[in-house]
Amino acid sequence: MITFSRRVIAACALAAALTACGASAGPAARPPAPAPSPAVPSAPPTLAAGPAGLTPVFEHGPRAAGKVVALTFDADMTADQGPRAAAGEHFDHPRLIGTLRALKVPATVFMTGRWAEEYPDQARAIGRDPLFEVANHSYSHYAFTADCYGLPTVPKERMRADVERAYQAFRAVGVPDPMPYFRFPGGCYDRRALQALTPAGVTAVQWDVVGGDAFATDADAVARQVLEGVRPGSVVVLHCTRSAAPTTEEAVRSIVPELRRQGYRFMKVSELIGAANGRG
Repeated sequence: MITFSRRVIAACALAAALTACGASAGPAARPPAPAPSPAVPSAPPTLAAGPAGLTPVFEHGPRAAGKVVALTFDADMTADQGPRAAAGEHFDHPRLIGTLRALKVPATVFMTGRWAEEYPDQARAIGRDPLFEVANHSYSHYAFTADCYGLPTVPKERMRADVERAYQAFRAVGVPDPMPYFRFPGGCYDRRALQALTPAGVTAVQWDVVGGDAFATDADAVARQVLEGVRPGSVVVLHCTRSAAPTTEEAVRSIVPELRRQGYRFMKVSELIGAANGRG
C-alpha cells in the first residue's frame, strides 16, 4: 500500500513537471494590450492672422457651403451696471435660452465677463450645454474705438487685459471651454484695436445680418429683418438681454421654423469657421 502511494505521488509529480515544462516551452504569453489613449480634442478653429499680423476678422461662412446659418446672441452688461441689476433690471434672458433648447438650436453666446459674474449659474449652464458655446464679448462692454453708441472707451493699453479678464471671469464661474472668439462691443473696431488684440490670439467675429432686436418692441419686425437678410453661411447678431432686447425670444420662435422650412441648418460659429478653413 505504501509502495502504491509512493508511485502515485511520483507519477503526479512527474505529470506536474511535464505540464510546467510544456507551458514554458510554448510561445511566450503576450502581455495585455495597453489601454487606448484618450482622444485629444482638437483646438477650436480660428482664422490666420490678417495683414501685418493683425487680429483676423470673421463676418460669415463660405457661401458655397450650403444652407447653413449661425445665430449668435450678445449677453451684454457693462462693468458699471451692477447697481441697475441690484435694483431689479434684468440683463439675462433665461426664457430665450430655454426656447433655444426646446427648439434644439445650436448657438454661440458672446458673453461679457461682467455678465458672467452677475449670473454665474446661467453662465455655467450655458457653457456646459453642448448645444451652445461661449465666446468673449469683453469684460466691461466698453468700446474699443471712440464714438461707439455712447459706450465708455477702453484705452488701447488695456484692451488685451479687458479681454483676458473676461476669460478669467468665465473660468471663475465654471465655464469649461470658452471659445477663442471675440466680439467687439457695439461691433466697433479699427486697426488700432486689431493690433492691440493680436497677442490675445483671438479671432474677431462680426456678422452679416443685423437682427435689429436691440430696444425693439415689434418681434415680427425683428423676424422679418433676419429672414430677409440671411444667406448661406450667414452670422446673425441678436441679444440675450431682457431689458435691452425684450422681443428676441418671440422673434426666435418665428425665425427658427421658417429658416428650417427654407432648408437651413443651424450651426455654431466654430463650425462656420471650420468650414471656412476647409474643416467643415
